[in-house]
Amino acid sequence: MTDKSYTPPLGHDALTPLYDLAIRGLTRENVWRSALVRQVAPSPYDRILDVGCGTGTLALALKRAAPEADIIGVDPDSRALTKARDKAKSAGQAIAFVHGFLGDAGLPDGWKPTKIVSSLMFHQVPLPAKGDILSTMREMLDIGGEIHIADYGLQRDFLMRSLFRMTVQLLDGIKDTQPNADGVLSRIMDEVGLEAVETQVFQTATGSISLFRATPNWKTQKDI
Repeated sequence: MTDKSYTPPLGHDALTPLYDLAIRGLTRENVWRSALVRQVAPSPYDRILDVGCGTGTLALALKRAAPEADIIGVDPDSRALTKARDKAKSAGQAIAFVHGFLGDAGLPDGWKPTKIVSSLMFHQVPLPAKGDILSTMREMLDIGGEIHIADYGLQRDFLMRSLFRMTVQLLDGIKDTQPNADGVLSRIMDEVGLEAVETQVFQTATGSISLFRATPNWKTQKDI
């Protein structure tokens, strides 16, 4: 990543303790996150990297679905990671949470993920960094690997645009979030050599959340 700043959960450090409650109550989290876990379909043999893992909810859900899978979460927010580690410990789940930005974080030598996941992270990232992260994800994947993303995507109608503006953009600002609302993620994935499909869209009180599945277009690797 070229931009080493980050936006805390809910846009402000002071609100981090409320993040899990807000996401659960306002985004139909159980519905879209369960769909994401089914889409990822974690297996005992998977090595899964959760980018922008935040408070660890997705990593925990994947670990429960495939207890033998090797799962690592990475995030630059130390306060969110403290909460993630506490949640994993309380649940009795062995998940490694690494502090840092993707590409800089200290992952195990030779460790290549079979699947990379991310949830509700890209809308908080500056536009140039969105492409940097997706490109790095593509480069890190093991052969045959997949990328799975759940995030605010194209806001297709007046209601979803209005709800997104009054909630997400009020907390996280407009500059980083508006490209997502305009549907930029699919275009950027194509630009970095990922063949991506928007698989499902969920309407919520904070705007619509889209699920994406992407795989590297290995034929274009020499051009990336």
